[in-house]
Amino acid sequence: MTQDRKIAFVTGASRGIGKAIALALAEIGHDLILSARTRTPGEARDNSLSVHKSDTRPLPGSLAETAAEVEALGRRALQLPFDLTDRASVGAAAQHILDQPDWRDVSVIVHNGRYIGPGLMDVFMDTPLDAYGRFVEAHLVAPVILTRMLLPAMLERGGGTVVTITSSAGYQVPPAPAGQGGWGLAYAVGKAAGHQLAGTLHAEYAARGIRAFNVQPGFVATERNHIAVADYGKELRGAAPPAAIGAVIQWLLTSDEAAAHAGANIEAQQLCRERGLHPAWD
Repeated sequence: MTQDRKIAFVTGASRGIGKAIALALAEIGHDLILSARTRTPGEARDNSLSVHKSDTRPLPGSLAETAAEVEALGRRALQLPFDLTDRASVGAAAQHILDQPDWRDVSVIVHNGRYIGPGLMDVFMDTPLDAYGRFVEAHLVAPVILTRMLLPAMLERGGGTVVTITSSAGYQVPPAPAGQGGWGLAYAVGKAAGHQLAGTLHAEYAARGIRAFNVQPGFVATERNHIAVADYGKELRGAAPPAAIGAVIQWLLTSDEAAAHAGANIEAQQLCRERGLHPAWD
C-alpha cells in the first residue's frame, strides 16, 4: 500500500446511511471495504420488525451496487459480506482484511450495520428472549471484535478514526410504546451497549491518535423507512436524506474543529444544519 492511500471500512453499506457514508468517504479520497448481508440486488431477507408481522420483501440496495457507485467516483471497493450476529463470520471478515496486503491498512471504521428482527418494534411482553442476544451481538459484540482486530495496526501507524452510528433509543426514554412511536427494549439494549465503545476508545487511546465518535443520525429517509411508512399509506416527511449523515462523517474526518467532538455524542442533523454541511437538504 502507498503511504497516501486511505482505506475506510463501513458496515451496513448496502443501502441507507451506510451507503451514503461510503460514498461520502469515497468523495474525499478513501477506498472502501463494504460489508452487509445483501450481496446482489433482489435478495430476499427477513426484514420483520415484530413477532406479529413477517416481512421477507427484498429491499432496494446491495453491496454490488454500492461498490459500483464507489468505483464510479474513482475509488476502489472491496465487498465483504458477513452476518453481524455470527461471531465466527465477523472474526473471519476482520482476518480477511488483515490478510490482504492491499486492504489491511484501515484508517477509518464506521460501525453502521445493525440487526433487524423481531423485538425491534415489539412491546416488552411480546419480545422474544433470544432477541436480546441478537441485538447485543450486532450492536456491541461485532463492533468490539472488528475494532479489537483492526485497532493494533491503526496504533502502529499512529492513529485512526472509529465511528459508531448510534441511536437515541440507547439513551432516551421511548416517547410511546413500541410500534406507536417508540421502540422495543431489545433494540434499545443493543444500541445502549454499542454506544459505550466510542467513549472507551477515546479515554484509552486518544493520546495515541485514535479519534472515536458516536453519531446519532436521527430520523433518516432510508429505503427501509420509505417502505415502512408507505405500508401505512403515508409519505415520508421530516426525515433527513442519508447524504446529510454522510456529509457529517466527511466533516469529522476533514475539519480541524472535529477534534473537539472526539469521545462525544454528535447529533448529526443538528450539526449538519448548523454548519451547512449538506446545502441540498432543504
